[in-house]
Amino acid sequence: MVKHIILWQLKDELSESERESAKKEIKEGLEGLKGKIPGLIDITVNIYGLESSNADLMLDSSFEDESALKGYAVHPEHVAVADGKVRPFTKSRVCMDYEA
Repeated sequence: MVKHIILWQLKDELSESERESAKKEIKEGLEGLKGKIPGLIDITVNIYGLESSNADLMLDSSFEDESALKGYAVHPEHVAVADGKVRPFTKSRVCMDYEA
């Protein structure tokens, strides 16, 4: 199994209501990919970090293998969510992939 973890920071210029809306849309969009992408075992987006956090959202996903992760990266449904719901609202992204 391969784990794919991402931390994002939202853009500074977003108002508090825009931030909350963006987090919910990103969560809905990414978690909605479950069952639609071959090899994707599980996908969860955490939008409620503690005040000590310096990231606004965390994606925690699991794939059957590295090949499935590579397929996810270019899958049209994932690309649509990334381009339409994630990238317009985020300023930074940190990723770690590893075998579990």
